[in-house]
Amino acid sequence: MSLCEMMLTLGSEITMTIQLRRYEVEAGELERLVDWFPTIAAVRDKYGFKIEFAYADTDNSEFIWAVSYPGDIDAFESALATYNESPERADAFDGYSSPVTQTHLSYVARAL
Repeated sequence: MSLCEMMLTLGSEITMTIQLRRYEVEAGELERLVDWFPTIAAVRDKYGFKIEFAYADTDNSEFIWAVSYPGDIDAFESALATYNESPERADAFDGYSSPVTQTHLSYVARAL
């Protein structure tokens, strides 16, 4: 299995796709993002995603988290498209101005 495909197989039947997300955040705004994050995490959960972890790197003003979805990358991308167009996601962002200045995304595979 290649890193490009970034699939984590649990047992012999369940494949999870994991996306690592790293956000560079405006100086002084990381706490506001951390406070708001549970709002969007709940929406992700409703659409079948699981937040694997979320960390705030205060020294570098970055927010790093990973999200998984059952299936391969195509299943992840399909669910992501549905989630991105959802009214719940729109509601979560309504009135919230994101302090994220740069986003870095990649699919990853468990290495340990």
